[in-house]
Amino acid sequence: MNKADLIAAIAATTDQTNAAVAKTLDAALITITAALARGEEIALTGFGSFSVTDRPSRQGRNPRTGEATEIAASKAPKFKAGKKLKDAINA
Repeated sequence: MNKADLIAAIAATTDQTNAAVAKTLDAALITITAALARGEEIALTGFGSFSVTDRPSRQGRNPRTGEATEIAASKAPKFKAGKKLKDAINA
Protein backbone atom coordinates (compact mmCIF):
# COMPACT_ATOMS: atom_id res chain seq x y z
CA MET A 1 0.00 0.00 0.00
CA ASN A 2 1.39 3.38 -0.95
CA LYS A 3 0.34 6.84 0.22
CA ALA A 4 -2.34 7.25 -2.47
CA ASP A 5 -3.86 3.86 -1.56
CA LEU A 6 -3.86 4.82 2.13
CA ILE A 7 -5.55 8.14 1.38
CA ALA A 8 -8.21 6.41 -0.74
CA ALA A 9 -8.88 3.80 1.98
CA ILE A 10 -9.23 6.43 4.71
CA ALA A 11 -11.47 8.57 2.48
CA ALA A 12 -13.75 5.60 1.80
CA THR A 13 -13.96 4.74 5.50
CA THR A 14 -14.62 8.28 6.71
CA ASP A 15 -16.77 9.60 3.82
CA GLN A 16 -14.33 12.47 3.24
CA THR A 17 -12.76 13.63 0.00
CA ASN A 18 -9.33 12.39 -0.99
CA ALA A 19 -8.08 15.99 -0.87
CA ALA A 20 -9.24 16.48 2.74
CA VAL A 21 -7.69 13.19 3.85
CA ALA A 22 -4.44 13.97 2.01
CA LYS A 23 -4.22 17.36 3.74
CA THR A 24 -4.84 15.77 7.15
CA LEU A 25 -2.34 12.97 6.55
CA ASP A 26 0.32 15.44 5.38
CA ALA A 27 -0.26 17.56 8.50
CA ALA A 28 0.05 14.49 10.74
CA LEU A 29 3.31 13.40 9.08
CA ILE A 30 4.76 16.92 9.30
CA THR A 31 3.82 17.11 12.99
CA ILE A 32 5.36 13.70 13.76
CA THR A 33 8.53 14.59 11.86
CA ALA A 34 8.89 17.94 13.66
CA ALA A 35 8.38 16.34 17.08
CA LEU A 36 11.00 13.67 16.35
CA ALA A 37 13.41 16.36 15.11
CA ARG A 38 13.02 18.06 18.51
CA GLY A 39 13.86 14.75 20.22
CA GLU A 40 10.34 14.11 21.49
CA GLU A 41 8.63 10.74 21.62
CA ILE A 42 5.19 10.18 20.09
CA ALA A 43 3.03 7.49 21.70
CA LEU A 44 -0.15 6.33 19.97
CA THR A 45 -1.80 4.03 22.49
CA GLY A 46 -2.48 0.60 21.04
CA PHE A 47 -0.67 1.38 17.77
CA GLY A 48 2.91 2.08 18.84
CA SER A 49 5.45 4.73 19.63
CA PHE A 50 7.98 6.70 17.63
CA SER A 51 11.27 7.83 19.15
CA VAL A 52 14.78 8.89 18.16
CA THR A 53 17.87 6.83 18.92
CA ASP A 54 21.48 7.94 18.82
CA ARG A 55 23.89 5.94 16.70
CA PRO A 56 27.50 6.36 17.79
CA SER A 57 30.30 6.82 15.28
CA ARG A 58 31.93 3.58 14.19
CA GLN A 59 34.46 2.06 11.85
CA GLY A 60 33.23 0.79 8.51
CA ARG A 61 34.76 -0.60 5.34
CA ASN A 62 34.41 0.47 1.74
CA PRO A 63 33.10 -2.75 0.12
CA ARG A 64 34.83 -1.96 -3.16
CA THR A 65 38.32 -1.22 -1.85
CA GLY A 66 38.26 -2.70 1.67
CA GLU A 67 39.57 0.61 2.97
CA ALA A 68 38.61 1.46 6.57
CA THR A 69 36.46 4.55 6.96
CA GLU A 70 34.83 6.40 9.83
CA ILE A 71 31.02 6.43 9.83
CA ALA A 72 29.80 9.57 11.59
CA ALA A 73 27.46 9.53 14.58
CA SER A 74 23.81 10.10 13.68
CA LYS A 75 20.27 9.98 14.95
CA ALA A 76 17.72 7.52 13.60
CA PRO A 77 13.94 7.24 13.97
CA LYS A 78 12.65 4.15 15.76
CA PHE A 79 9.17 2.61 15.87
CA LYS A 80 8.00 0.18 18.51
CA ALA A 81 4.70 -1.56 17.75
CA GLY A 82 1.99 -1.52 20.42
CA LYS A 83 0.15 -4.55 21.77
CA LYS A 84 -3.05 -4.02 19.75
CA LEU A 85 -1.07 -3.72 16.51
CA LYS A 86 0.94 -6.85 17.28
CA ASP A 87 -2.22 -8.76 18.17
CA ALA A 88 -3.95 -7.64 14.94
CA ILE A 89 -1.01 -8.79 12.84
CA ASN A 90 -0.73 -12.14 14.60
CA ALA A 91 -4.47 -12.91 14.58
